[in-house]
Amino acid sequence: MTKLTMTVNGRSVSGEVEGRTLLSTFLRENLGLTGTHVGCDTSQCGACTVHVNGLAVKSCTMFAQEAAEADVATIEGQAAPDGTLNAIQQAFQDYHGLQCGFCTPGMVMAAASLLKDNPKPTEAEVRHHLEGNICRCTGYHNIVRAIMAASGQDVAPVAAE
Repeated sequence: MTKLTMTVNGRSVSGEVEGRTLLSTFLRENLGLTGTHVGCDTSQCGACTVHVNGLAVKSCTMFAQEAAEADVATIEGQAAPDGTLNAIQQAFQDYHGLQCGFCTPGMVMAAASLLKDNPKPTEAEVRHHLEGNICRCTGYHNIVRAIMAASGQDVAPVAAE
């Protein structure tokens, strides 16, 4: 067992983990942050996307020890302290960018990463950025619309695919 410390959603946390403990497991089981979903354990679906030192990563393919001393952001840290949804979360609600909700945390975290680096992405850029995130319910149309809306752009021209 190895002791590790990291900052998660602005709060210093620590715990003991085996060397093979995945970051997703540490977040979910050790810290109780179950918003980080695990859908595949093979880096295919993106439901486990979190930010580590500002970069979007799939936490099911990263060892917790690799995030030692890092700044980690999860879906639980996206809303304001009073529970008010951030612009991306609100757009997902307003534009029906979720159905069952399983992929939503990963989609929101991927969208946050995109909008941080590219505040006004084109529809094609949004679609390309989401290629590592799978949704089995929505067909992506409303997810793309939500991300475009969160960036402050007109969603009317977003094509259904």
